[in-house]
Amino acid sequence: MMKYFFVYIIILIGLFSCKEQNVKIDAIARVYNSFLYENDIAKIFPDNLSKEDSILFRNSFINSWAIEQLLLQKAKMNIEDKNDEIENLVASYKKGLLIDKYKKAVLQQDLDTVITENDIDEYYQTNKNIYRLNEDLIQLRYIHFNKDLKDEKEVIKLFKSSDKVDIKLLIDKELEFNSFNFNDSIWISYNAVLKKLPTLKDESILKKNKYIYKEDSLGVYLVAVKDVLYRNQIAPKSYVVSTIKQMILHKRKLELLKRIEQTLVKDAINKKQFEQY
Repeated sequence: MMKYFFVYIIILIGLFSCKEQNVKIDAIARVYNSFLYENDIAKIFPDNLSKEDSILFRNSFINSWAIEQLLLQKAKMNIEDKNDEIENLVASYKKGLLIDKYKKAVLQQDLDTVITENDIDEYYQTNKNIYRLNEDLIQLRYIHFNKDLKDEKEVIKLFKSSDKVDIKLLIDKELEFNSFNFNDSIWISYNAVLKKLPTLKDESILKKNKYIYKEDSLGVYLVAVKDVLYRNQIAPKSYVVSTIKQMILHKRKLELLKRIEQTLVKDAINKKQFEQY
């Protein structure tokens, strides 16, 4: 019996030895008892790298992995986890991840993301006082063209007109202009206008119904200011509509999550899954 026992032990040692050898053969790096395998790199290896870049990437990844493992081993040997502080943090982090993932799944399934114009109007009228401008806004039309434009007088005449037909004629000539904006129904920040037309910096354009003819070395500028809103005035709805949509969605998310929490507690109490002593 002892003979067979020793044979059995030898076979087990051989099997474990072969297994360890296979582990070492398949691995591309080792730090203490941790191994890095080719598949670990293949998962994140970028496509279309040259041979030289592939070698650099491989070596860099292995080196980063080794440093991480060495630091981890040193930390385990030198840092005492008093009162299971680290384990508790890991457990808390895991709980938070699971709960957040569940909340996102519920929101994705049940959240009403359709926002109507009435929703926006109602929210804006209720909360408009919180939307105070921190910059000046302006509605304007402008054209910038070269000094050698042949029909400059005709362009100026059309530009000064508010007739839709004349505006259409200007739009038809847009290829003759260096830059332009014919839509004076949108609000633009004053600073954005100056970035686009820096030559107007010294002009007093923040005046309603202001018309400006300006000429410099870069050409001629025609500007027609339709309306102006100043800093600290209430922002127009069109200017803050994207922010309003975000706020409406945020409010709906909070309300939905609150309803879910209330339902969970109520159901748990009814099913005797939650008791308060």
